[in-house]
Amino acid sequence: MRRLWRWYQQSLSSYPVRTQVVSSGILWALGDIGAQAVTHKSASSHHHHAKNPEDKDKEFKIDWKRVGITSSFGFAFVGPVGHYWYEYLDRMVRRRYLPGSFKFVASKVAADGLLFGPLDLGLFFSYVGLASGRSLEQVKDDVKRDIIPALVLGGAIWPAVQIANFRFIPVRYQLLYVNLFCLLDSCFLSWIEQQGDAAWKQWFTSFQKKIEDQKSNA
Repeated sequence: MRRLWRWYQQSLSSYPVRTQVVSSGILWALGDIGAQAVTHKSASSHHHHAKNPEDKDKEFKIDWKRVGITSSFGFAFVGPVGHYWYEYLDRMVRRRYLPGSFKFVASKVAADGLLFGPLDLGLFFSYVGLASGRSLEQVKDDVKRDIIPALVLGGAIWPAVQIANFRFIPVRYQLLYVNLFCLLDSCFLSWIEQQGDAAWKQWFTSFQKKIEDQKSNA
């Protein structure tokens, strides 16, 4: 483990962007495989209770095309953009607040949650939809359906993750720290995307529609 860590440090020092790209792509691929496994297990359990032996006994097979799509998002966006985002964010906030102070950490968490988070989610769902062969109109509907529950559910976890990140982790390792949680996050996002029009998603959609109707009637 120490050798692996030394190798990573050397790679990060010599090829920072390339190292971030490769690690992001690998972790997002693993996350999608995890999402498929969780979804398969959940579906098998559902069919078991529904007494459908044919579906219950279906063997789990990895959808490698989906893994490739999700992994390429990690390679193409999360790795390079995440690297420069954390570097830029640190430089900007350091100009105003003392590193490690409450305002320093809070400003980073707020900027990450309000700017990078929604952009990341919107691009992820759009890219996965288009790469999977859906039409532009279908992708728009899917993004509208998926992004609100992802923001709400993820918003309960990521602020705490990022508080620890911005408070204790050096900038050069912040994307690695985030990528380790992205192993779970990519699993979570892939699972949300795979749920389609699940009943719990429709609740978020109907709630959003009520708010829009209230605004239009005001």
